[in-house]
Amino acid sequence: MSAATTPAVHVVDSHTGGEPTRVVISGGPDLGGGPVAQQIEVFRTRHDRFRSAVVNEPRGSDVLVGALLVPPVDPACAAGVVFFNNVGVLGMCGHGTIGLVVTLAHLGRLAPGEHRLETCVGVVTTTLHPDGSVSVANVASHRKTTAVTVEVPGIGPVTGDIAWGGNWFFLVSQHPWALNLGQVETLTDATWRIRQAVNAQGFPEVDHVELFGPPQTPHGNSRSFVLCPGKAYDRSPCGTGTSAKLACLAADGKLTEGADWIQESILGSTFTGRFRWLDRARGLIEPTITGTAFVTAESRLLLNDADPFCWGIRPPSSSPTSEAPILS
Repeated sequence: MSAATTPAVHVVDSHTGGEPTRVVISGGPDLGGGPVAQQIEVFRTRHDRFRSAVVNEPRGSDVLVGALLVPPVDPACAAGVVFFNNVGVLGMCGHGTIGLVVTLAHLGRLAPGEHRLETCVGVVTTTLHPDGSVSVANVASHRKTTAVTVEVPGIGPVTGDIAWGGNWFFLVSQHPWALNLGQVETLTDATWRIRQAVNAQGFPEVDHVELFGPPQTPHGNSRSFVLCPGKAYDRSPCGTGTSAKLACLAADGKLTEGADWIQESILGSTFTGRFRWLDRARGLIEPTITGTAFVTAESRLLLNDADPFCWGIRPPSSSPTSEAPILS
């Protein structure tokens, strides 16, 4: 493959509450069709260097989330999408879905209204509102286990809930840390240690850790710090994390069906979440997350095999990755 024969990769960048998304519009690999759950396995096993080239340095950064447009198997869907980050594929991505809808609207492919998107963990329904905000009715979410205590080296015992919101989370409300930007290095180190302990003590599926604290905006209900699988923190309030939080609140009877929950990010940006019950006996809810995104760039990535860093500068292979099963 030479620079002359490698097609350029058309991408559109956006951010949702400060968290960047890079949508691959064209130039991506052919994944063979079929359900997105099948296509994402082809992407993960055969095209990992393309993932790395798109989101890792020198073209990207650890915080960047990629979204590859693929054909949906469900004809009622406007698009299929494969989400990925600096270390692997993702099940679902709330901020990325909001960014994807705003990107498709920017390109003239979506008008205000309701649109279905196929992800590897199921179909989600999105609504592009006339004011440009986007609501995402996420996949069914639930709490798996409550009040799990793990012994974290260098920290001690930490107790949290394990919940699914499109990705697996360990959610911690009781902790000693202040949730502000000045504490990011401390928070990153602590949550990374927590994740490793949670994985080692019987929960290998968990690849996100979320800390909660008091809100700092006038109408907020909670502030969060979210550590993503590749050790970058989420600049947004995290759509799947907010979904997991809503599942816990619903299970504890702390939020009524249809009531708003304002979740802040570490930056102070917010998502508005609410839920409806799908199955009370099983603790299943359908969370809906509303937020805004802004397109920041439209460009073409050039892949030249002669470039020693063409396929990205990858994180150390010894680090935990998102290769845990994507199961609900």
